[in-house]
Amino acid sequence: MNKCHGCGISLQTEDETKMGYVPQEKKNEGLCQRCFKIRHYNQMSEGNVKTNQEIIESINKDETFVFFLGDLLNINEEMLESYHSLKSSKCLVLTKTDYWPKSLKKEKIAAWLKRTMSIQEEILFISTKRKESYKTLLHLLKKKKKKQAYLVGYTNVGKSTLINALKEENTVTTSTYPNTTLNFIKIKIEEITLIDTPGLQYKNRLVKNLKLYKKINPQKELKPLTYQLKKGASLLIEELIRIENKSEKANVTLYLSNELKVTKIYQKNNTLKEAFQKSEKVKKNEDLVLNAIGFINFKTETDIIIYSKEEKGIAKRESMFGEKE
Repeated sequence: MNKCHGCGISLQTEDETKMGYVPQEKKNEGLCQRCFKIRHYNQMSEGNVKTNQEIIESINKDETFVFFLGDLLNINEEMLESYHSLKSSKCLVLTKTDYWPKSLKKEKIAAWLKRTMSIQEEILFISTKRKESYKTLLHLLKKKKKKQAYLVGYTNVGKSTLINALKEENTVTTSTYPNTTLNFIKIKIEEITLIDTPGLQYKNRLVKNLKLYKKINPQKELKPLTYQLKKGASLLIEELIRIENKSEKANVTLYLSNELKVTKIYQKNNTLKEAFQKSEKVKKNEDLVLNAIGFINFKTETDIIIYSKEEKGIAKRESMFGEKE
C-alpha cells in the first residue's frame, strides 16, 4: 500500500493498534487514521518517532540542499547544534515573522545570528500571513539550479504549513502537537521536490504537557512583557519556571507567547521552591533562553535563582538587543 500523505507512515489495514492503520473502506483516501483524527478532531496519539541522529544522518548521506526552519522563540543551543551538524549546502529560514514585535528588524536579527551563532549561510524570512513570501525558497533553489531540498526543523516550527501554502492545499497534516510528521515525505511543487522531514526533538524539553503546546506558539503578534522586580520578587511562568531576583532591582522583558500565564510572586510564595534550582549572574543585555518557549532579556546585570521542573533547557546568550551592531 502507499504511504500516508499526511505523516509519511506506510499505510496498513490489518492492525488498528499499529501505526499507519486505515479502515479498508478508506484505504484509497491516502490518510492514516491517526492523521484523520488530528485533522478533524484535533486528537493526538503518539507515533514511532525517528531520533534526531537518525534524521540528520539520513540527510547527511545525501547531497541535497537543506532549508533549516527556525523561529524567534526557537533559537537556542540545541537548535544551533543540529543546524551546524548538517553537512549539506543549507540555508536558515526564520518563520512566523508576522508574530514578531514590530520593533524587531530583520536586518539586525540576521547580523546578530551571523555574529554570535556562526551562521555563514543565507538567512531567509517567511511570513505565515504573506504566503507569497514562502516562494522565496523556490526562487533560491532555482537561482542555485537545485531541483530538490529537505525541510528540517524542530517540532511546530511550520514545515508542514509551508508545504501546504506552496501547494495551496491541505497536503501534509499540521497540528499544534509535536511529532505529527513521522517519515520523509516528498512533495512536488512545480519542477521542485521538497522533502518534509519528521520534526527534530528537544533532548532538554521544558514543556512535556501536550495541553501547553497550544499556548507556546503565538497566534497573533507577540507583545513583550516588561517587569521591574525588587529583590526577592519572582516571575512564575505557567508553574513550570520561576525566576527569582536576588539583586537590588531587575529590569526584564519577556519574549514568549502571550497565551502563557506569567505571574509576579514574592518570597512567601513557595511555588516551585522544591524544583531544580540554579543560581546565575546575567549580564546587562543578555538573554535567558527557555528551550522551545522563548527568552527573557535582562536590561540590568542581575543575580537570579532559576527554579524549574526540568533540570536542563535554560541557558544564557548574547542578546540581539545588545549594543553591538
